[in-house]
Amino acid sequence: MRRRQFMTLLGGAAAAWPLAAQAQQAGKVSTIGYLGSTTRSVDSQQRQPAFVERLRELGWIEGRNVAIEYRWAEGRPERYAEIAAEFVRLKVDVIVTTGTPTVLAAKQATSLIPIVFAAVGDPVGAGVVASVARPGGNATGLSVQQTDTAGKRLELLREVIPGLRDHRQ
Repeated sequence: MRRRQFMTLLGGAAAAWPLAAQAQQAGKVSTIGYLGSTTRSVDSQQRQPAFVERLRELGWIEGRNVAIEYRWAEGRPERYAEIAAEFVRLKVDVIVTTGTPTVLAAKQATSLIPIVFAAVGDPVGAGVVASVARPGGNATGLSVQQTDTAGKRLELLREVIPGLRDHRQ
């Protein structure tokens, strides 16, 4: 399984979490606001189908018990805030997106609607979450940041290659 598919599958599972609470209301169809930073044609190649499939595996069937409002920024970052504000007006139950700029736009638009992100480089450094262990606020998701393990990896590499040294010294 490729990394992008894995992240999308986990993102689907994370997106289903806030919907479960909403579904407690009999007959209510939950709505996901899907904020894509690229275009429909690019997103429909991998992310969107994997996301919808994972939701289906979790019991969320588009058109039956969940509605998905898709919006694409068409590669125009100035559209992120506009789309996020539209989701707030639509009163979606959760916003799903990927990437730091789209998450920040969604966070600026709402502090109440849960935001689930598939990949943010440094969510703590960017101000998306309070900490990786306890995100707090209304945003949660997957980080592609691996700086927390960088020191350990370097330490292990030095054990494997005893003569390894930093050439900057």
